[in-house]
Amino acid sequence: MNMTPDPESLRSLMAEIPPTLLAGRRVLVTGGARGLGLAFAKCIAQAGGRVVIADILAELAASEAAALRGQGHEVHALALDLTDPTSVTACADEAVRLLGGLDGLVNNGAITNSGGRDPHALEIEMWDRVMDVNVRGTWLMSRACHGALAASGRGAIVNLASDTALWGAQNLLAYVASKGAVAAMTRSLAREWGGANITVNAIAPGLTLVEATEYVPKARHDKYLEGRALPREQQAADVCGAVLFALSPLSRFVTGQLLPVNGGFVLN
Repeated sequence: MNMTPDPESLRSLMAEIPPTLLAGRRVLVTGGARGLGLAFAKCIAQAGGRVVIADILAELAASEAAALRGQGHEVHALALDLTDPTSVTACADEAVRLLGGLDGLVNNGAITNSGGRDPHALEIEMWDRVMDVNVRGTWLMSRACHGALAASGRGAIVNLASDTALWGAQNLLAYVASKGAVAAMTRSLAREWGGANITVNAIAPGLTLVEATEYVPKARHDKYLEGRALPREQQAADVCGAVLFALSPLSRFVTGQLLPVNGGFVLN
């Protein structure tokens, strides 16, 4: 079994993306320096979007943005610490300045308690940090971008939840709880901000082959493969289509929804 990311699958998907799907749309992607966030940024740019990727890995974000600019896309990079309200506000304001406004926000930045701790061994400090980044950070960034998204008249927020919040996963208590909170926050913000014509939806990927999941043991990959209706490993490309849809005019009357993207591991 090959448990490595497949860049060719992303290249193949990008070749199929209509270059005007997000024409001129201005989108901020958090956690955009690598993994799913970088895949989203590439696909948004390929669809005609103008992109800011923000990450605590500022140098890597700058390098990836430069590479995408070299391919003819408008992509900027900013430093971002989701645990710091000042950093969040500064990042949102600078993204609006660089792009001249904001039409979309992808709240992808997150961490896991990747040591595989059971609930008794999970340190309070780890719990707090996961909640600070995944939940509080998603709220802070959404709040910081609200004014610009409302001003666009077509604002869209896409939050990254996880299918683990739908079925539970052992030794990931803080992460699972945080992603459940993100799903609940999505529904609440959709109600709160619908009057400003801002849609708020969440994507719940399954176990995806990216850098952040390299620690996951083979047994857990096997569990996913056995339970999926589509019995193969999940690649970053498999999640991108849902994000593009949620940012695009095609989803203009869809809000407050949680879409599992996991090959049928969880069936609604």
